[in-house]
Amino acid sequence: MARAGRRVPLDHEDGAARSDSEPERAFLVGLEVRTRGRSAGKRTVTAQASAARDAAVMQPSKPSIPEFDADESLAELYTLAESAGAKVVGQILQRRDRPDPATLIGAGKLEEIAGAAASVNADVLLFDHDLSPSQQRNIEKIIQRRVIDRTQLILDIFARHARTREGQLQVELAQLQYMMPRLAGHGVEMSQLGGGIGTRGPGETKLETDRRKIARRVRHVEQQLENVRRIRRQQRQRRESAPVATIALVGYTNAGKSTLFNALTKAKVLESSRMFATLDPTIRGVDLPSKRKVLMSDTVGFIRSLPHTLVSAFRATLEEVQRASLILHVSDASSRLSAEQDAQVEIVLKELEAEKKPRLRVMNKIDLLDDEVAQSLLADSMREDSRTVYVSAVEGTGLDRLLKRIDSLIEEDRVSRVHLRVPQKEGRMLALLEAKARIYSREYKDGAVELEVEAPASVLRRVREWET
Repeated sequence: MARAGRRVPLDHEDGAARSDSEPERAFLVGLEVRTRGRSAGKRTVTAQASAARDAAVMQPSKPSIPEFDADESLAELYTLAESAGAKVVGQILQRRDRPDPATLIGAGKLEEIAGAAASVNADVLLFDHDLSPSQQRNIEKIIQRRVIDRTQLILDIFARHARTREGQLQVELAQLQYMMPRLAGHGVEMSQLGGGIGTRGPGETKLETDRRKIARRVRHVEQQLENVRRIRRQQRQRRESAPVATIALVGYTNAGKSTLFNALTKAKVLESSRMFATLDPTIRGVDLPSKRKVLMSDTVGFIRSLPHTLVSAFRATLEEVQRASLILHVSDASSRLSAEQDAQVEIVLKELEAEKKPRLRVMNKIDLLDDEVAQSLLADSMREDSRTVYVSAVEGTGLDRLLKRIDSLIEEDRVSRVHLRVPQKEGRMLALLEAKARIYSREYKDGAVELEVEAPASVLRRVREWET
């Protein structure tokens, strides 16, 4: 989709330019690689899952990566395309024993796809796979349309949703790193600027022909991001000087993190069913049942095969996850793929070296489940030792239980129960206890107030002299 609703027409299109208000027309291409299973017969996996599984074999320490069904993977690409502002007008799923090194799906299949794309007047082909620079050029020569791979599509969505200067810098850095190896001989796509999905980039007019210019821009953006990291470190040091815990929300994109964040913090972060609606980090305070205050951070959603350039570029933002006292892993309880999506989140957490952080699983969207099933799950999560809490952020179901579980897991500023005898003239201290402590009993005797309270250590230190 073009910047500000404008799209530059491609040379191959018939007739006049498409209307400014009309979305870009996308044709989806998926690849399913047939591989031998351990048992008799064959099984099929997406090309991405196959590559990821092979990588996991090479690195046994990484969690095993589930194999997404090719149709489900293509359905996810459909959602990504819509998030990029495109209208999907067709799709094809190719099945092969192995990817073609030159064109990924084979020249014969490409001729078929070229005809299908022309018949629906598609503007761009979106591949549910990462393409090498040579594969992308070879495909464009045959198709005569712009070709975008999965990584570039995700980068475009990030560019579309970045609002703060920090977010825009991080996306620009990832785009420049992606663009660098694709300069030489790039055809249809790089000849256009701001003309559709994948071209919403940094905006310099000759980036595609000047590697030195890109390298200079990369260094400049990295320097600016380092300034962002420095400011974040200073802000974090100030926060950490006080006994306030930080909680980070993580999860697969569209798991409902922002809706849950808003429900817990009363913030107004954008809530959307589109993927990666939340890109810029937000931190808000939350009052726990013990009257302790914690800081909660909403983070960008993860996705299967999240581009490494994005993980690297967003490290300044994701440092909030690394330094968090507790990670809330939010999952979509209504999704059939929740287990596979959770495994992808584990992979990103491992890359961030945050996989060993204390964690609480939050299964969201139980309002989309059958009532009987939802009630059974809610009952199971009532156990004191449960590491999973079932909630509906939309309806507010289970949020009180979630806050209690968070309260029990936070180590900072631990809560204790004590007896106090505070002189009635100490009005400020009594007001502090009223605001910051849970008062179980109160009795007035001889000009003093005898109290049994439960309060954080930071509060009890201020009233220690009256402890009995």
